Amino acid sequence: MRASLEIKNLNVMIGDKQIIKDFSLTIPKSEVHAIMGPNGTGKSTLAKALAGHPDYEITSGDALIDGESIINLEVDERSRAGLFLAFQYPMEIPGVSIANFIRAARNARLPEGEDLDAPAYYKELYEKMDRLKIDRKFTSRSINEGFSGGEKKRCEILQLAMLNPKYAILDETDSGLDIDALKIVSEGVNALRGPELGALVITHYQRLLDYIVPDKVHVMYDGRIVKSGDKSLALELESKGYDWIKEIAENAA
Repeated sequence: MRASLEIKNLNVMIGDKQIIKDFSLTIPKSEVHAIMGPNGTGKSTLAKALAGHPDYEITSGDALIDGESIINLEVDERSRAGLFLAFQYPMEIPGVSIANFIRAARNARLPEGEDLDAPAYYKELYEKMDRLKIDRKFTSRSINEGFSGGEKKRCEILQLAMLNPKYAILDETDSGLDIDALKIVSEGVNALRGPELGALVITHYQRLLDYIVPDKVHVMYDGRIVKSGDKSLALELESKGYDWIKEIAENAA
């Protein structure tokens, strides 16, 4: 079996409302896929349900990492299985420094009784902070506390770089970023691309895909994928908007 993040006929509810409807998608390791779609179509719901958010109930279907189901795993177990979620709106965590947070997450992935080599850890951390243009003083700051939008997103990508997941979901990473911050974050993501990482990029706008060029683009509407293609599909959406996608979805229903 080819290594992949496989989503099979997934159905997700929030309260008594169904948001994700028989959703299927396979993201092979080494590929970057993008999901686009209008507000309210279920893009962020998909991301949070896969990550194990308790408010999002998976009623049927499955999600598998390299052939192993993750939907009955706890949030931390999904993370250790190789899934990473970069949030659209990263939370502030007062009192927990960036360096200690990432170190604890890395330690949680080690066999019981083992611990990180501190000098090697900080060497790697500083190298990756430099690449993302994050001031090294940020290691002692509480996670996202008082950060700008760009600083929060760079911190998310730093976590991604340090945790080395098998599959990453980037939920509207471009939200709230100016062009300079967008370029820096995109450069960080592109530096991580390769045979050991599969990524799902969720976005409203084509501009992000100018910097993170996807292998495939999928358009989501009313909880399911209604059209797939290459980067040219994102350009078509940029010029036409989403009304024609609505027609495709309604004709397919």
